[in-house]
Amino acid sequence: MTQPFAVWLTGLPASGKSTIATELKRALAEAGLNAEVLESDALRRVLTPEPTYSLEERDLFYRALAYFGSRLVAHGVPVLFDATGHRRAYRELARSLIPQFLEVAIVCPLAVCEQRDKKGTYRGGYAGKSTTVPGLQVNYEPPLHPDVTVDTTVTSAGSAAETIMQTLRKRGWLSQARDFQPKA
Repeated sequence: MTQPFAVWLTGLPASGKSTIATELKRALAEAGLNAEVLESDALRRVLTPEPTYSLEERDLFYRALAYFGSRLVAHGVPVLFDATGHRRAYRELARSLIPQFLEVAIVCPLAVCEQRDKKGTYRGGYAGKSTTVPGLQVNYEPPLHPDVTVDTTVTSAGSAAETIMQTLRKRGWLSQARDFQPKA
């Protein structure tokens, strides 16, 4: 039997959160679950169409994100938060609202994230187009006691997804049904 749960993938921008979320969603689908991915960039386009990324706006955004996730989980939908959530308070709010909550620290050095940066987040920060890039201009607060830690410099997205799946099974939130086969 599967219990509803949420997994928050947190890490610096371009650390690999979205790639892992894609693999994890696929793994959950193979296990018979249709998870909802709450991806921060997509939700920002709805909630704050012209984002300023101010502290006040981020506080509002992450409260809404945690609330949306909690409502989905309350209705039996597994949720994957694909969001930097640079302040621990944002993730702790979600944890307080969602009984089965798994925090996954996506670890990747800033220099590697900058190299992977397809969206131009860091380039914009260095060019002065942004003043609020987590890890660059504002502090990123990594989890103090993450449930799972993934170093994306040495772990593939498929392996990370399998590790998360194993943790969900160990906690009894996911049945021992079919095993996920990560992409090579």
